[in-house]
This record gives sequence, C-alpha cells and structure tokens, in this order.
Amino acid sequence: MSSAGPAIFRSILGGFAGTLAITAMMYFVAPAMPGTHMDIANVLGSVLGGSWWVGMAMHFVIGALIFPLTYAVFFYDSLPGGPTLRGIALGVFLWLLAQAVMMPMIGAGFFSANAGGVRAIVGSLMAHVIYGALLGWISGPPK
Repeated sequence: MSSAGPAIFRSILGGFAGTLAITAMMYFVAPAMPGTHMDIANVLGSVLGGSWWVGMAMHFVIGALIFPLTYAVFFYDSLPGGPTLRGIALGVFLWLLAQAVMMPMIGAGFFSANAGGVRAIVGSLMAHVIYGALLGWISGPPK
C-alpha cells in the first residue's frame, strides 16, 4: 500500500475528469471514425442486467472512483516519472487490460479484432492515454 500517493480527493477529481474525456471521445469522436464506435454504457448495462443508465453509472463509478483510488493507494509509488507520466502509464495498463481481457469477453475479439481492428485499437489507446494523463495531472504529486 502506498504511503506517499496523491491526495484521494484530487485523484477522484482526476478520474472524474478523465472519465468525462473518455466518454466524450467514445460518444462524439469515435462515431466519426468508421468502425470504431463503442457504447460502454450499453455493454455494462447489458452485463449488469440493467439499462443504459445503469451502465453509464457503473462506467463513472469505475472511472471516477475505483481506478483513481487504486492508482492513488496501490500503483502510484511503483509507476515511473512525474504525476502525469504515472497517470499515462496507468492508462496504458488499463488499455492493455481492456484490449486483452474485456474486448474478447464482450465479443469484440482480442485487441478489437471484431470491432474495427487497428482504428479501434488506436482510438482506445488515445482515449486511455488521455484518461490517464488527466488522472495523473489532476492527482498531482504525493501529498
């Protein structure tokens, strides 16, 4: 467990900002790129047996609470560089998990093979890097 991670409130705020950014990219940027649209709220809502709104709520719980708390408490000390680079490292790690584990689970294939291929992979990487950069930048240095 980290003893010198960033302030929890700043990390949650950074995760919220990152989740807003990744959500905006998913719903407003990705549809303009053929073969890359992903509706995470619909996917999560289906998995949870609820509606799109339930999925969106879970998306924000994960992005604004679970990932930032995990970052601040468990990963911050072990990631390289300053706060923004540490956040980007977490974003890349989350992207790898999403592409190798989550995408196959939802039928999109390993590294989005069935969901747009390279365009989906690059779009997802960009979104996760932006998420991580905002998380790290807003979280800032250790408290």
